[in-house]
Amino acid sequence: MTRLLAAAVLSLFAGFAHATLIVFHATLNGPSEAPPNASPGTGVAEVDWDTVANTMKVQVTFSGLTGNTTASHIHCCTSVPDTGTAGVATTTPTFAGFPLGVTSGSYNNTLDLTLASSFNPAYVTANGGTTASAEAALFAGLQAGKAYLNIHTSVLPGGEIRGFLAVPEPGTLALLGLALGALALRRRGVH
Repeated sequence: MTRLLAAAVLSLFAGFAHATLIVFHATLNGPSEAPPNASPGTGVAEVDWDTVANTMKVQVTFSGLTGNTTASHIHCCTSVPDTGTAGVATTTPTFAGFPLGVTSGSYNNTLDLTLASSFNPAYVTANGGTTASAEAALFAGLQAGKAYLNIHTSVLPGGEIRGFLAVPEPGTLALLGLALGALALRRRGVH
C-alpha cells in the first residue's frame, strides 16, 4: 500500500512539473494598500498564467468598498517582495470590462499577453520595448512576490484594496497531493 500511495503522489507531482498553468492568488484589503487604510472592503483575486498560450486569466471578486470603483489593474515590480509600490503593468486605466461605479462585484477576463493592448505602454517601454519582454518581466515579478492587484475607488483614488499575488506554498501543494493520492487509492478500493 505504501508503494502505491508513493507512486500516486509522484505521478501527481509529475503532472504539476509539466503543467503550463501557474495560479497566483491574493487576498485584497485596505491594510495591504500603500499607504494602508481602514477600508472595510475585501476581495480575492486569482491570476491563471498559461505559459504556453501566453495568456493571463484574471478573476476578481470584491465587496464592501467605501467608494465606487474607478480602476483595477496589476502593478509590477516592487523592489522588495510583498511591500512597496510599483507602476501599472497591465492595461490602463483599468482592465477592459472591469465593473466601474460599484462597491461590489466580480470580474473574469483573459488577457492575450502577445498583444500590446494587454499592457501599460510605459511598462512595455521600461521592460525591453516588446510584449515578450514585458511578459517575461511581469511573470518574473509575479513569481518573486513583487506584483500586486489593486482596486481604486472614488473615495481612495490611490487604491482602496490590494493584495500581492503569490503561488500557494509548497507545503500546501504537498498536502493537496497526498490528499488527492489517498482519495484516488480509496476510490480504487486500495486501503
